[in-house]
Amino acid sequence: MTKTERIQRRATGNELSAEELYRILRLRVDVFVVEQKAAYPELDGRDLAPSTVHLWWETDDPDVGEAVVLAYARVLDEPNGTARIGRVVTAAPARGQGLSRALMETALTEIGDQPSVLDAQTQVADFYTSLGYRVIGDEFLDDDGIPHVPMHRP
Repeated sequence: MTKTERIQRRATGNELSAEELYRILRLRVDVFVVEQKAAYPELDGRDLAPSTVHLWWETDDPDVGEAVVLAYARVLDEPNGTARIGRVVTAAPARGQGLSRALMETALTEIGDQPSVLDAQTQVADFYTSLGYRVIGDEFLDDDGIPHVPMHRP
């Protein structure tokens, strides 16, 4: 991917425009459902909650004449008072450029001292460890057989 101007964006569930939500969901489906061949219910009913925080990098794509989402993460409030970070994803052409790390650092700033949890794909658990998370349970397979580990950051 050629370097063009990238903009980091933030919106709560009730602030997202239909176009922004569409672009976010397109990236999530392209990677999680198509690339990783994980047919799972991507629409979980939490994206539009006013407390959900969406963080993403986008750039204008001159080939299609509109913005495209390069990387994304969301922050949820769990009923027990912890934050849950999830759906961390980077488009294939944008990988290796530090976009997910920047989003995670923004997410951690967003939640401050609030404890947080996530379920990391095992292959990237070291990435989350470098951000202060630690494995708190046994590896498990999600519904599509992808290995994950539960992680916590106090």
